[in-house]
Amino acid sequence: MLMPKRVKHRKVMRGRMTGTAYRGSTIAFGEYGLKALESGKITSRQIEAARVAINRKVKRGGKLWIRIFPDFPFTKKPAETRMGKGKGNPEGFVARVLPGRILFEIAGIDEALAREALEHAASKLPLKTKFVSIDKF
Repeated sequence: MLMPKRVKHRKVMRGRMTGTAYRGSTIAFGEYGLKALESGKITSRQIEAARVAINRKVKRGGKLWIRIFPDFPFTKKPAETRMGKGKGNPEGFVARVLPGRILFEIAGIDEALAREALEHAASKLPLKTKFVSIDKF
């Protein structure tokens, strides 16, 4: 599971996610990619599930790049706890994604297999995505 080695602050404020991604919005390494169409938070478990789904479809061919990293801690209060008494304990890490961000890239396989693998991975993620290739966005 992906997570940072160290963090400056254990708990962070939630903030807002507005606008579109201008960084990480083009294919940089592979030939085909999975692009986010809406903003959201993707947990490290969801990223791992998508990675496993891609590797199972592709089998041993191709190379995969994960272009997002879960570096934002989220907290959770225990079940059946009354309101107040401070913020909950850190539960895990999420990657904050804006629309236009490339999530995964893949190279070394034909387009039909890449499309199938990335669409299978998209079903593991909590936001709308689309398949993009290097020649057209």
